[in-house]
Amino acid sequence: MTGYPPEPWQLAGEARLSMWRLPAAELPDLPAGVEPVLLAGHASVFAAWIDYLPPGQLSYHELLSAVAVRGRGLAASITEIWVDSEVSRDGGRELWGIPKDLASLVFTGGRTFTAATGDDWIATAAFTPRAGLPVAVPARFEIAQTLRGRLARTPVRWRAKPYAAAADWSINPGGPLGHLAGRRPVASAALRGFRLTFGPRERSTSASR
Repeated sequence: MTGYPPEPWQLAGEARLSMWRLPAAELPDLPAGVEPVLLAGHASVFAAWIDYLPPGQLSYHELLSAVAVRGRGLAASITEIWVDSEVSRDGGRELWGIPKDLASLVFTGGRTFTAATGDDWIATAAFTPRAGLPVAVPARFEIAQTLRGRLARTPVRWRAKPYAAAADWSINPGGPLGHLAGRRPVASAALRGFRLTFGPRERSTSASR
């Protein structure tokens, strides 16, 4: 018996995200068998603040960072992630190998965001949405993680109204997102009224490191 719903999870809410370009040598560790997508020796790294809301199955806040990786179509691997829900933490770890930890996450008016643990602050950000599309746009991608010593690939189906945004990040250089500190994102966006289906994951025989 678990406290989290079985996969797939049906979720809804709002998201704010930014993208950086980092040299391959400065990327966080990825699962064994997973390679970043490189262009001129640089990879795309994303960080997102996500507010999960009704009518989704769970309601909680999340901050994550992920690297674009090789896959069948769009793919990413989540390298750091925090939530303020034990149910989400436990389900993410057990179902998909997503390394969720708990943190204090404060979202204010869909514009300002802060994340901290008992030890130190992680990051803050302020977003200003710009022009966007009046209709929801679909997207499909997969998440590649290590689960119980094997590579697990989980499909995600997403539909949201995308808006361009300006973002001002402050990241603790000594914290877990320190590889992004002092860098300006190359693009930012707001995703409004999203609906997503996370899972079910595909089984794999690939061993981890």
